[in-house]
Amino acid sequence: MIKKISINFLFLMLMIDVVFATLFNIPVWMHLFNIINNLDGVKLGFIISLPVFLISALNFVFTPFSFRYIFKPFFCILFICSSIVTYATMKYGVQFDKTMMQNIFETNAGEMTSYFNMSVVLWFLFTGILPCGLLLLVNIRYPETWIKGITYRLISMFASLLIIFAIAFFFYKDYASVGRNNSSLNKEIIPTNYIYSGFKYVRDFFVSPGEFRQTGTDASRTINEKQKPVIMFLVVGETARSQNYALNGYSRGTNDFTKKYNELISFHNVQSCGTSTAISVPCMFSDMKRKEFNSRKAVNSENVLDILYRTGVNLLWIENDGGCKGVCKRIPTINIEPSNSDNTLCKKNSCYDEVMLKNIDEYINNNSEDKLIVFHLMGSHGPTYYLRYPESHKYFKPTCDRSDIENCTHEQLINTYDNTIRYT
Repeated sequence: MIKKISINFLFLMLMIDVVFATLFNIPVWMHLFNIINNLDGVKLGFIISLPVFLISALNFVFTPFSFRYIFKPFFCILFICSSIVTYATMKYGVQFDKTMMQNIFETNAGEMTSYFNMSVVLWFLFTGILPCGLLLLVNIRYPETWIKGITYRLISMFASLLIIFAIAFFFYKDYASVGRNNSSLNKEIIPTNYIYSGFKYVRDFFVSPGEFRQTGTDASRTINEKQKPVIMFLVVGETARSQNYALNGYSRGTNDFTKKYNELISFHNVQSCGTSTAISVPCMFSDMKRKEFNSRKAVNSENVLDILYRTGVNLLWIENDGGCKGVCKRIPTINIEPSNSDNTLCKKNSCYDEVMLKNIDEYINNNSEDKLIVFHLMGSHGPTYYLRYPESHKYFKPTCDRSDIENCTHEQLINTYDNTIRYT
């Protein structure tokens, strides 16, 4: 039988502080390195103080969770979550703010599994599962009485504060300068960034959004019985970059199927409310302006589709991107499910966007009213760009046929992405 290693709880706490300050905050150190590298006359003492400051701050935050019965489960969960967050930050540049936490809570299985690859599995095993396993095997030595335990913890936290104040006394101007010019740094520190953002999301989720807001209640349409019904197709894209469209001057033929239509207009003076589906899609259908947009208010309000539906337009939303984020919840909707769809147009946990055209002619011919059909595309959703188009549409080669795109060349990645635009 293996004899468990016995470690004092305060020493183990310090070891955990160091692991989090170094391993799990690699993205922060990479960012700081770039910042310091571009500064003139940086003090050596300031550079040395940075890891000391972070270790002390983490120790102050972590120590209240070092009590018996909560120590191991709490830090096991923290190891596992921080492992995933660190990988996503390093490999994909993800910032775990409130919007990102909303994306995580609202994602689907297909999107989650698209990020699974050998790189993330190995990273997760060595930085999440392994530390958790070692922690469970350790025998933690606690003080004999609860009074001593509280006293030791208070001393440890007080010592951390003293170190922080001492560093601030000598290098306040340096920290203030770096922090003022790089305000995103405080949102990058793991695990406080995702814990704080997760708390904000959960708090807002359980807070009542207030009374449901109707809009455009006086809207009406003038119907001419002699005219043919109007049919409009509205295509809502996904991660389609303007600069990769030939229509906007891109050198490659990403719009070959529409280049013969000279009357096409590309509107350039537009800007999305955000870079995530949870924000951008509700915003584009809302009556709120970009700077004042609030996703909770949007979900609890009518949008332009509700107004059209109320005036008698026959609406249909066809969903192939995991959800309309509340925009289509009051109108007829078809959700594309890979398990229930045409197998030839579905691969793994997603379907090619052309699956949305199945039976569309029948729908159009069976309805005589004015129609608006919204197609919410899977489009160019990453990182598995190669799964967004069938083999027959692999136009630009070589391609990046894997989810760990950091292991592909720049040429392969661009080719694969451009294929998604061309297929759309």
